Amino acid sequence: MTLTCTEEQEELRATLRRFLSEKSPSAAVRQWMESEQGHDPAVWRQMAEQLGLHGLALPQEYGGAGGGPVELGIVLEEMGRVLLPSPYFATVALAGQALTASGDHAAKARWLPSIADGSLTATLALAEASGSWQLADVATVAAPSGEDWTLSGTKMFVVDGDTADLVLIVARTEAGPGLFAVRGDEAGVTRTRLDTLDPTRRLARLDLDGAVARRVGPDGDASAYLRTVLDLAEVALVAEQVGGAQMCLDTAVEYAKIRVQFGRPIGSFQAIKHKCADMLLQVESARSAAYHAASVAASDSTALPVAAALAAAYCSHAFTHAAEENIQIHGGIGYTWEHDAHLYLKRAKSSEQLFGDPAMHRARLAGLVGI
Repeated sequence: MTLTCTEEQEELRATLRRFLSEKSPSAAVRQWMESEQGHDPAVWRQMAEQLGLHGLALPQEYGGAGGGPVELGIVLEEMGRVLLPSPYFATVALAGQALTASGDHAAKARWLPSIADGSLTATLALAEASGSWQLADVATVAAPSGEDWTLSGTKMFVVDGDTADLVLIVARTEAGPGLFAVRGDEAGVTRTRLDTLDPTRRLARLDLDGAVARRVGPDGDASAYLRTVLDLAEVALVAEQVGGAQMCLDTAVEYAKIRVQFGRPIGSFQAIKHKCADMLLQVESARSAAYHAASVAASDSTALPVAAALAAAYCSHAFTHAAEENIQIHGGIGYTWEHDAHLYLKRAKSSEQLFGDPAMHRARLAGLVGI
């Protein structure tokens, strides 16, 4: 796709960049990533009340602004630039999109307005002990119990799962996998925060022991719908990865201009020029893949699986490469705790595994295109 945005989309980007530069500088990121809550509640409210970000990509009939994957991608790209510690990705990009795509009008009417106004946090839980995000590997069981269902099993690597008010859980039924909503504080749900590589994004383990849940979406085997939900999640994640990769490139280039060695800025040395040029190529290619995936998600559901798999495979690698090269260009200081370079590398490596590693996405892409 042509890498152009409408005037309104560019204004959204500019407004959000100004907001985040004030609200999420490095010092604030470090403060909140070490806090009990993991984010700044005041910033969370301002994002909803002042900017309307929570409902930006949600349907108007449920309190949203009626935007779509392109607008959501712009928001996540800007958040990825500053590593904003926030349950936004889990609440809006995962749970919000899953509810919107579900076709379940009752579920959407019940929860989307509260997501849109910022009063409800939510997340999506699929992976288990193996770390696989494949629907075929889901072992958590959902059993009918009157009008409700009960869930038993363990979910791993749940984004912001330790604090979410609502958790959408993928579980297996006799007919196949389905999606189920459970309150985070529901009896039978035990939540444990995981000690992970990336301190800016919280992950949790959820142990389910007969937790009462409500079914969301179609009855029977919901594999096709859930695969679409995962494709949308991947499209959201790659936008965030592009933002992080761009910040790594910007930081490396700026440092190469001011760091003097042997009487010259290190950016004048051919080896550093080549590194920066290679980073630029990968970041711009990743941006093209991410923007294309968002455009397809907004307009052509039949092409979404290929676009999502392609973007997920490429953008994961590009972000990790940019983060590693950023550290190399900074030299010794890039390895210190005081410098932010390591935070971007940690986010890149954790995001690389979030919905499956690049090799998994490439294998899926190959299957989709018949290779």
